[in-house]
Amino acid sequence: MKRSVSNAWMTLGLSVAGMAASAQTNLPGVSVTAPLYTSQHGGYLISGDFKVDPRMPYVAFPAQALVKDDILSVEPVHLQDDDYLVVQECAVEDCSLARIVRVWNATGAQTNVKNSENRIWIRHENKYFIWVKHLPYVSAATNCGLDGSCPTHFSTFNPVSPPLTLIANGQLSQLYRRELTEAEGKPPLVVVKQEHEGSTFVVTYAGGSRIRIRRMHSMK
Repeated sequence: MKRSVSNAWMTLGLSVAGMAASAQTNLPGVSVTAPLYTSQHGGYLISGDFKVDPRMPYVAFPAQALVKDDILSVEPVHLQDDDYLVVQECAVEDCSLARIVRVWNATGAQTNVKNSENRIWIRHENKYFIWVKHLPYVSAATNCGLDGSCPTHFSTFNPVSPPLTLIANGQLSQLYRRELTEAEGKPPLVVVKQEHEGSTFVVTYAGGSRIRIRRMHSMK
């Protein structure tokens, strides 16, 4: 399964790389071109021009490369209790490694947030991709520490890993190492529905988790 995920990622990587190169040829005057899925507000062109490639039916990605000072809005409308929403970016040129940008679980964002947990300020042009991973159920009854806390979700992760891989770390992960190892060998959740609500791209995953995605590009 890991090999098939890797092969599929390379196929998508070539496709997205082509899109990124196309966007770069228009710099510095790059703009989002999706007239059916855009709106304007507060000096930003807001676009829902995202796609799910049928060859990789669990990945949502921008149809044009995100560029510096774009804002990526990712809103988890509903996450199943054991689902984790992930935004990654390529960490090396061939995208054999990816870096976590943000992770959400059912309780909210779990990685560093500055202003808004649902908005990500893009600092550099890159390939960004969005997906949802199902991790093992955590029973609070068996995880209570000496400080009285009883965590119900994984909240820390390896910052760099192969793409489409979410590796939980920390003390809680040690209690579920076997279950987590099994989960790592499975692909992310498949997208079962995708639609546009105006300038917002709405994605529903197997199991019922649902997210809303928008790109905000400054018109200044």
